[in-house]
Amino acid sequence: MSWNIKKILTPVEIGKVKIKNRVAMAPMAIRGLLEPNGIPGPRAIDFYLERARGGVGLIITTLFKVENEIESLMPGLPIVSPDLIPPLTEIAETIHAFDVKIFCQLTAGFGRVARPAILRRQPVSASAIPNYWQPEILCRAITKEEVERLVKCFGTAAQILATAGIDGIELHGHEGYLFDQFTTAIWNKREDRYGGSLLERLRLPVEVLNEIKSTLGKDFPVQYRFGLKHYIKGLRVAALPGENFTEAGRDIPEGLEMARELERAGFDALHVNAGCYDSWYWAAPPIYQEHGCLVRMADEVKKVVKIPVIAVGRLEIPEVAEKILEEGQADLIALGRGLLTDPFWVRKIEDGLDRKIRPCIGCYDGCLGRVGQRKPLSCAVNPAAGRERSYALKKVEKSKRTLVIGGGVAGMEAARTAAIGGHQVTLYEKKEVLGGCLIPGSVPSFKKDLFNLLKWYESELEDLQVEIHLGVEGTPTLIEQVKADVVLVATGGRPIVPKIPGIGEKIVATASEILLRPKQVGERVVIVGGGLVGCETALWLAQKGKKVTIVEMLEDLLMGKIPTPHMNRLMLLDLLRHYHVECITGGRLTAITPSAVLYKSKINEESNLKADTVVLATGQEPDQTLFKALVGRKSDLYLIGDAREARNIMGAVWDAYEVARAV
Repeated sequence: MSWNIKKILTPVEIGKVKIKNRVAMAPMAIRGLLEPNGIPGPRAIDFYLERARGGVGLIITTLFKVENEIESLMPGLPIVSPDLIPPLTEIAETIHAFDVKIFCQLTAGFGRVARPAILRRQPVSASAIPNYWQPEILCRAITKEEVERLVKCFGTAAQILATAGIDGIELHGHEGYLFDQFTTAIWNKREDRYGGSLLERLRLPVEVLNEIKSTLGKDFPVQYRFGLKHYIKGLRVAALPGENFTEAGRDIPEGLEMARELERAGFDALHVNAGCYDSWYWAAPPIYQEHGCLVRMADEVKKVVKIPVIAVGRLEIPEVAEKILEEGQADLIALGRGLLTDPFWVRKIEDGLDRKIRPCIGCYDGCLGRVGQRKPLSCAVNPAAGRERSYALKKVEKSKRTLVIGGGVAGMEAARTAAIGGHQVTLYEKKEVLGGCLIPGSVPSFKKDLFNLLKWYESELEDLQVEIHLGVEGTPTLIEQVKADVVLVATGGRPIVPKIPGIGEKIVATASEILLRPKQVGERVVIVGGGLVGCETALWLAQKGKKVTIVEMLEDLLMGKIPTPHMNRLMLLDLLRHYHVECITGGRLTAITPSAVLYKSKINEESNLKADTVVLATGQEPDQTLFKALVGRKSDLYLIGDAREARNIMGAVWDAYEVARAV
């Protein structure tokens, strides 16, 4: 059901810059959309243009460094120079045509959170402190003269951005980067004028503000992004939501005083979040965080300042965003991943088509997870993100009768993509419902976004008039009768069941079976397999009060072939510890009895665990039975999703999109 959303669509001002609505595109790293020299290329221009066309009011770009001598990074990262004027001018002129404003985010540098692999010299920081990634490497304290030179570089950078037509600047003061290291006592041990009290620690960003204002004039807007609270118990030790702990970083009272001082100094707006690299699942909240998890931060700041406040943190559900604005908890909301999954988020709200907004599933597999692997930015459920021009779906000249076998993620995406292309699509699913792995996967409350994705697919397939047959298995005989031009086989995978004594005992079930029939679970549960499915199932059962033990063959959890993005992995491991899930790594299952699991430890000792329920989370193998039966009988035949190779939702969606758009 649609509703009349008013506040999101009303204009707002930052300084003297008028923004047509209250939706900002949050800054995101755009690795892969840059040229080798770090300059935004055609893909970056298309990327920002698509979000402007989608109706967003303000675009905040990826971060740019203002110099590369003090902290010397390897080539390829974005650094402000006159070479930036042509592409930024093109971006600004293009999005201005859609009445969209653009702010560039500027950073003082990475400091202690710079990966040593991207550095040409010793890392730097506000003080001589350990590097985050490799604590054995000590950062060099930036000298007072270098700080002063850095401030001047911001003025030079601001002039270049203004020449390119940029409307404003955001200073990257959050997430534990260099500005944050200067403003936070746990990292700033300086004894000169840039260290000591909060006012002295704020000297660097305030001097940068003054330098920009003196260069471009007091009316050129500059906003500051910072974390009101760090949620850390110590270096590299995070705190979970609701956990009782002593804050080792910035806490809310100091954060509020910081907000007052930033306003007093002359900043035009504050973009408020929480966390840092040591608590990355706050700065980059994954699926285990609630929607609107950082709203309190903006709300607290809004109470103590008069300048606009921007809220961020899983706000892509329209009802959540609208409520925040209506209740005055913030003046604008910033969307990052929500605009990766659906660039037309705002436009769909304007048109009353909120049900058609493609949901973000909080996985980070396609966005920051890929960036961390030095791959181009994209989106798990929107493969066209970051390659809008080359991956745009177009109508075909000749429509084909296209048959999709399987109604899981890959099958639904294939049917959707082919139908948008203009093909006549029929989908067969042997079960009585669509969804495949999304159905058991969405059972835990922290995975409800998978249910939202399923509902979105159902709605899209209905709108596209895809012919769907439920409870009908795709067989070679059926396929011969249908006489389709193209057949896409998306029959998914089958659970891998280890061949060990006792595997057929009544206490044994797969993770999917347990998720769909939780009442059968006993009090003592052993999860066999410490990958993502095993760990998430363990967390869900532990939250229900079960005594859970994970047995994993590898030396650590979440270390399978498919990488789990850093923030998701950190939070899931912390949650397992919080709910007292016992983890046995390097353990190999040898047998199952009616009341126990037998396994060999990493030192080859035989051990056993009492168990009322044994859950198999040992992966899947592709189900290629139908495909193999059709080989040689159909010429236009494709195998997609888990039926081709067992992977994750992103793998299934991307497989289906690649093949179906080329049919």
